[in-house]
Amino acid sequence: MNEPRPESSKDSSRAEPCGADPDRTTEGVLARAAAVKNADGQIDVLKTIGGYQGLAESIVPALVFSVVFTVGRDLPWSLAAAIVSAMAFTIVRLVQKSSITQALVGIAGVAICAVVAMRSGDPNDYFLPGFFVNGGYILAMILSIAIKWPVAGLLFGFIRGEGTQWRTNVRRRRAYATATWIVIGVLALRLSVQLPLYAAGQFVELATARIVMGLPLYALGLWFAWLVSRSPEDVPQDQQTEDEDLS
Repeated sequence: MNEPRPESSKDSSRAEPCGADPDRTTEGVLARAAAVKNADGQIDVLKTIGGYQGLAESIVPALVFSVVFTVGRDLPWSLAAAIVSAMAFTIVRLVQKSSITQALVGIAGVAICAVVAMRSGDPNDYFLPGFFVNGGYILAMILSIAIKWPVAGLLFGFIRGEGTQWRTNVRRRRAYATATWIVIGVLALRLSVQLPLYAAGQFVELATARIVMGLPLYALGLWFAWLVSRSPEDVPQDQQTEDEDLS
């Protein structure tokens, strides 16, 4: 059954504080409700994360901070460079005459991280707020499963035209619970790798992990969660035929 394709724009995602990590404030799972499908009925991961511009807005500030500090070992200048890079995206959006909300939230997030790092004098603390936000999302999603309102169902149900009717179907509810656990797994994996690096004070390794395990890994988890939670109606007819031939 063909579903109407929701309108999308390059502002379909919101910015994340603390550079490369989707656990930056409004970039949490609930804020990802603007997930977009392509013509084949599959989730369009690139558009969902805001396209190449959204990807850059997520990664660049943390990357700039990490590179400048690694080279110069000057915390104030490194933090200033990160903030300036975030502000640059606001200027770009103003020139494009597009919504600047994403860029403004990004600036606010980077500023919070900068304040935390400046107060402690430890560059590793630039990444500290993200740990708390990340942990908060994990707890919220576990709670959503416990009360039988898994977050993945709230994200994908409306996109698939199910609304909240999936809650009356035990199989659909379980599928969305499984999809939510996948996203939880991504967030938990991030913490399991990055917290030991933070505790050991390994700045370069931590910065690298935050960038690599940020938005790209989140997008992969979101795509996998979408596939796992599909109903038969979501699967293209030709793919169903292929699956039947293989069985």
